[in-house]
Amino acid sequence: MPRSKPEPPVDLATSVQAERPLGALKFEAAVAELEQIVQDMEGGRLPLEESLAAYRRGSELLEHCQQQLGDAEHQIQILEKGALRAFTPDGGDAE
Repeated sequence: MPRSKPEPPVDLATSVQAERPLGALKFEAAVAELEQIVQDMEGGRLPLEESLAAYRRGSELLEHCQQQLGDAEHQIQILEKGALRAFTPDGGDAE
């Protein structure tokens, strides 16, 4: 069985979308960029400097996504006995 050629190092600038400010990224775009970073890092094709930059960007993207999910959670309202009330994950009433 012939050995496969090792894949060349990935240029982070071309493997991930150009780094846009986090505030400009929608949730889905941030998740897609984060997934690409994870694939690149797991593939072991990034040089050390690019791995560190990718890790930093991934951490920022993760925090951004968590913030957006938290914001969405605060905006969710549920209908209870004909009245809308804010959703709280623990089941208690919102303040």
